[in-house]
Amino acid sequence: MKRRTLLQAAAMTPLALGVPRGHAEDAAPVRRLLLIELNGGNDGLNTVIPYADPLYAQLRPQLAIARDQVLQLDGQVGFNPALASLMPMFAAKELAVVQGLGYAQANRSHFRSIEIWDTATDSDKIGNDGWLSRLDVERRFRRRFGADAVVIGRNPKPASGADMEPVVMGDTGSFVNEAQGVEALQSASQNPALKHILAVQRDIQTAGHELSLNRPAPLGDFPKGAFGRDAKEAAGLLIGNPATPIVKIALTGFDTHVQQRARQDGLLQQFGDTMAALRRAFTAAGIWNDTLIVTYSEFGRRAQQNASGGTDHGKAAPHFVLGGAVKGGLYGAAPQLAKLDDGDVPATTDYRCVYNAVLGRWWGAGDAQIEPGRFKALAIV
Repeated sequence: MKRRTLLQAAAMTPLALGVPRGHAEDAAPVRRLLLIELNGGNDGLNTVIPYADPLYAQLRPQLAIARDQVLQLDGQVGFNPALASLMPMFAAKELAVVQGLGYAQANRSHFRSIEIWDTATDSDKIGNDGWLSRLDVERRFRRRFGADAVVIGRNPKPASGADMEPVVMGDTGSFVNEAQGVEALQSASQNPALKHILAVQRDIQTAGHELSLNRPAPLGDFPKGAFGRDAKEAAGLLIGNPATPIVKIALTGFDTHVQQRARQDGLLQQFGDTMAALRRAFTAAGIWNDTLIVTYSEFGRRAQQNASGGTDHGKAAPHFVLGGAVKGGLYGAAPQLAKLDDGDVPATTDYRCVYNAVLGRWWGAGDAQIEPGRFKALAIV
C-alpha cells in the first residue's frame, strides 16, 4: 500500500513521495501524458469553424471568421487561422480533433463544470477524486517516480485522489529551492499529528531531490509568456528518464464575454505555437511517440454572439489530442447550427470517451476506465 500525505503550503499542495524513486529491472515503457486545461471555457465555434454552414456568419456578424481565412480540414470545418502551427500535425495525422465534446445536462458554472470534467462524473453527482487518480502509477509502470503527477500552476483536481496527490508548483526551480529549505527534523514522538508533519517534511525533501536530478533541458525555442514557460517546464519533467508520467498545465483567459475576437485569436496562437514547440522538443528527445497531449475546458460558448462582441457560457466544444502515436483526423459530429440545444452546440461525444482512451487504450489500464460499457473509449490511439 502506498502512503499518501497532504500538505497545504504557499506554492504546493499534496506530496506523496516518502521513498526514493528509481528504475525497477522490469520497468514498463513510460507512456506520458500532458494534460492542458483551456481555462475559462474556450469558444469552440471560432476554434474549429463550421465555415460551410451559412448560420455561422448569421449568428456571429462581428465574430465570424471569413471563409477564405479558415484553414480547411474538410468540406465542413476548418481551423481558426491563429492555429496555423497545428496544420502540419493534422496533415501528418498526429492530431485528433474531437468535435462536440461535453456531457448531458451541461452546467454553465465555471466552478461546477470544471469539477465535473476533473472528476469524470455526471452533472448531477459530486465526485471527490480526480479521474487520473484511477491509475495506479507504480503498478502500471512497475517503478516509482519523483511524483505520480506534477501540476504546474492551477487546479490539481484531475490528479488528486485517495491514492494520488500531485506535486503542485509554480516552476521546478522554485519548488526544488523550497524543498531544500525544509529541515529534516527527527523525533521519537508517538504523537500522530507530529509524525504526520515530519513525514510530510521528508516527502518534500525527497520530491525536491528527485525532481532536480540532472533534468535535461528541452531543445528548441518556446513561445514567450507564462504558457510557453510552463510548457517548457513540463517538457523538462517528461523527457529523458521522466520525473513523472503525468504533467498538467493551463492556458488561462478563455472567458471571452467581451471583445472576444482579438483575445481568443491571441490565446489560440499561443496554444498552436506552443504545441509545435513541444512536438519539436519531444521529437528531438525521442519521446514524441510516447507522449500524449490532451486538452479540456469547462465548457464551450453559446452559438450566438452577445451584445459586447463576445460569447457567453455554453455547452459542448471541440478538443485536441496530439502525439506521435495518435490516429489523427476528425472525430465526432460537426456542429449543426440549425439543431442547437437552447442556443448551444450540444454534446455529441461524451468527454469520458476521451478519458477512457487515455486510461484504457493509451495506458492499458482497462480496470481504471470510467464505466466503459457506457463510455466507449475513442480509437484515437
